[in-house]
Order: sequence, then C-alpha cells, then structure tokens
Amino acid sequence: MDLRHVSSRELAGQTLSGYSKREITYENLTPDDVRRMEEGGRIDCWVMALPNGVCKPFVDAIGEASSGSSVIVDLSADYRFSPDWTYGLPELVNRATIAKAKRISNPGCYATAAQVGIAPLVEHLASEQQPSVFGTSGYSGAGTKPSPKNNLNNLRDNLIPYSLTGHHSINIPLSSPLSARDIRNLYQERYAGEPLVRITGEAPNVKNIAGKHHIEIGGFAIEGGRDRGKRVVVCVTIDNLLKGAATQCAQNMNLALGFAEFEGIPLEGRER
Repeated sequence: MDLRHVSSRELAGQTLSGYSKREITYENLTPDDVRRMEEGGRIDCWVMALPNGVCKPFVDAIGEASSGSSVIVDLSADYRFSPDWTYGLPELVNRATIAKAKRISNPGCYATAAQVGIAPLVEHLASEQQPSVFGTSGYSGAGTKPSPKNNLNNLRDNLIPYSLTGHHSINIPLSSPLSARDIRNLYQERYAGEPLVRITGEAPNVKNIAGKHHIEIGGFAIEGGRDRGKRVVVCVTIDNLLKGAATQCAQNMNLALGFAEFEGIPLEGRER
C-alpha cells in the first residue's frame, strides 16, 4: 500500500512527517481535484477523515467520475446509516461483505466500544429495558479546530459533554440471571480468534490502552439485591485514534483491497 496524497486546509504546504516511502506535502484538494484524480485512475482507495457533514461533495465527485470505482472509507458519521454503504466493523460485520464493498463507513470510538461491548449479550437482553452506555474520551477526538472541547484551559480539572445527543459510550439489563463467569465465557467465546479484542477479568485501565491497536473488555460486575444476576456492568477501553479510527480503517482498507486484514497492524508482541 502506497500513500500518494494527503489533503488538509490547515496544513497545506507542510511536509507530512512519519512517512518514509517518499516525501509528501500536504495539499488542499477540492472536489474538482478529487474528480480529476478519480477519472485518471490514479487512486485505489480514498480515506475521508473529515468532520461530520463535510465529505459529501468529495464523495459525490468520486461517484460522478467516469470510472468512480475506487474504494472510499469514511471516518465520519455521515454514512453510517446509509443502505448504500457497508458498516465497517469487521468483528461484528461479515468480513466478506466488507471485502466486496466500495463504500465503507468506518465507525468511531464510541460506536465501536459500545457495540463490541454489548454484542455478546444481545440474545440475553431484557426485552422491556435498554442498555445504558456512558463513555468518556480524551480531547483528541474533538478535532483540530479550536473550540471549548479541545481547549486545555477549559478541560483542566473539568469534564464536559462531547455531545448531548447522538453519542453513546455499559450497563446491560438481562432477561434472566447470569453469573460473572457465565458472562465472561460468553465474551471469550464470541471474540475467540479476534486479535484486536481482548477479554480481561478486571476492569481495563485507560492508560494501558493508549497507543495500542486492540480493544479491551472486562469488569463484568453483577448487580446484587432483588434482581441479582439480571444486570451487568461491562467496561470497555479503546484508543480513540487507533481501533476507534485509524486501525479500524486499515482493517477495512485491507479487506476491500484484497490484502490480509491485519497487514501493517502490529499485533500481540509487536505493538509499540
């Protein structure tokens, strides 16, 4: 895989750091630029790492090109509910579906953590109640445009809502009692063979996941009292820029372009 172009309005003209195959300078590509590049067959895969609501003109430009056959992986929330796009969460979506897709919506950190954290218990959910999900993240997920959400002075000794609606990130009501061991076994069975999902007995620590490509699930605390065993708390940690964004994007790109899914992703024993 060979990176050829990187576009950023704020960084245009600067040199991309950390890429060793060739020197790449940030550009400020327009939809017309993207259309011409697509028509020339110069790009196999586009990665849209833009804020929500921004990438449609670029996606449309690719679709309007005479070829329009390149893969698009979109990291925003714009197409996650579109029937024309494939939801790119390889641990929960049929990988063969992703491998055949040209339009892939890459779920973010909250969506990934919540869904991977709930999925093994879907068949055991209480029908009259819904899981409740509470999540916090560092400010890197708030983008680079200055705002109260990434202002260090505003964040110091403070916790602010990322979004009051539309974001979720696990307290799970069950239809019948289960023990903590039962629940842990369900998670271990569900994610057996998944190198980027790890099950732990204790609640995972955020500091241990920073800079790592996998997701950790643990805790499995059972509520006592009258409804003992019918409500479980599950803790999930994820690096929001890796498995919550770039690592997951790499999985989707690899699948859609015919590479091995984990090519280029450091796995157990090789993570840095």
